Amino acid sequence: MIKLLPRFWFLLFALCGASPWLGAQAQLRIDITSGVTDPIPIAVVPFELAAGASAPSADVAEVVQQDLERSGRFRALPRSSQPSRPARAETVSAGEWRQAGSDFVLVGRVSVAGPAQFALDFELVNALTGQRVLAERLLAPAAAVRNGAHRISDRIYEKILGIRGAFATRIAYISVDGAPPSQRFQLLVADADGEGARVILESRQPLMSPSFSPDGEWLAYVSFESRVAAIYVQRLRTGERRRVSARAGINGAPAWSPDGTRLAVTLSGRSGNLDIYTLELATQVLTRVTDDPGIDTEASWAPDGRTIYFTSDRSGGPQVYRQTLGASERPRRITFSGNYNARPRVSPDGTRLAFVTREGGAYRVGIQDLGTGASRVLSRGNQDESPSFAPNGDTLIYASRDRRQGVLATVSADGLITQRLKSDRGEVREPAWGPHAR
Repeated sequence: MIKLLPRFWFLLFALCGASPWLGAQAQLRIDITSGVTDPIPIAVVPFELAAGASAPSADVAEVVQQDLERSGRFRALPRSSQPSRPARAETVSAGEWRQAGSDFVLVGRVSVAGPAQFALDFELVNALTGQRVLAERLLAPAAAVRNGAHRISDRIYEKILGIRGAFATRIAYISVDGAPPSQRFQLLVADADGEGARVILESRQPLMSPSFSPDGEWLAYVSFESRVAAIYVQRLRTGERRRVSARAGINGAPAWSPDGTRLAVTLSGRSGNLDIYTLELATQVLTRVTDDPGIDTEASWAPDGRTIYFTSDRSGGPQVYRQTLGASERPRRITFSGNYNARPRVSPDGTRLAFVTREGGAYRVGIQDLGTGASRVLSRGNQDESPSFAPNGDTLIYASRDRRQGVLATVSADGLITQRLKSDRGEVREPAWGPHAR
């Protein structure tokens, strides 16, 4: 008989009504725990407010500065050390900013663009050459100025590093408050920096496995509100929700196909054996992907929409396998380092695989190059799980524990930058990173 390993079988424990996670909904706070050794020095000058314009709900320059600093790849010049307050590129004296220690200077202006709408004009100057390297205008609703600032951060990050930023994206996660049998579960969505969290669903029964649709409009998740597992999809903008799978036995681990028309799901049927299926959302047509006496679960789609990675114990312990949909050949094993590799997640470009691996007695987030097979461990916790790639593939978010408290954490794909998103009270778990806005 196969020995049940605790982190791989967390889903099964939850399905039986037990939950090792306790906590409360609260605002997330980001702490940088490590960054690159030589961050890029940049100055973000406070944006000039046009005459007659009321101050926006967020300090645009402050949000941008926080974004860039929290990325771990930039070092911002404090406002108190800035030699001047230019608002346009032509008034930036490159020499004085070089002397102050900045390689780049961001300046900008906030003006009214219409009813309840602001225009955010920004320019980036290379202080080493004196050249303006970026000049753009973004429009932001008055109620979403903070998001407009995140979009500016995305553009700066991409211009300097050549990697699209992910500051203007969202994360979903689960919060649990109280102790059994009086727990309260919440499904929340927040900005990528943890701000602006809002409750999407609240239940006295467990909520699990949130997954964003490719367009970011929907969440799929597992709910036990009827005291049995069922899979729902819910539109974030309107709250519209549909139950899409409540079949006999286990209904778990939903994952959206890249075109948004199907879910890969884990079902047990009346036999109790877990296998992977795909579910057509429009027609409810169910197609079996795996058929094995072993336990197959935790599917993740490759970007091509024709390949699925999943966890299986068919080799005697949890490992990651790959299956081409509609193909006659058996699934191919992908992970070979160690005796425990589970919860696969494919990078947005399809070149890397994140997973949970056991190192010694600890469960940590690892990453594998799908071309070469080379793998490495990225995280350093004892109970790290549920990795999810940022839409730019540059960072992973995952669940961890800090002093017996459930927290979220991020690690860059190169392993150099780590952050902790800690609730000011209670615990959070099972993060999922949403796509770029379309």
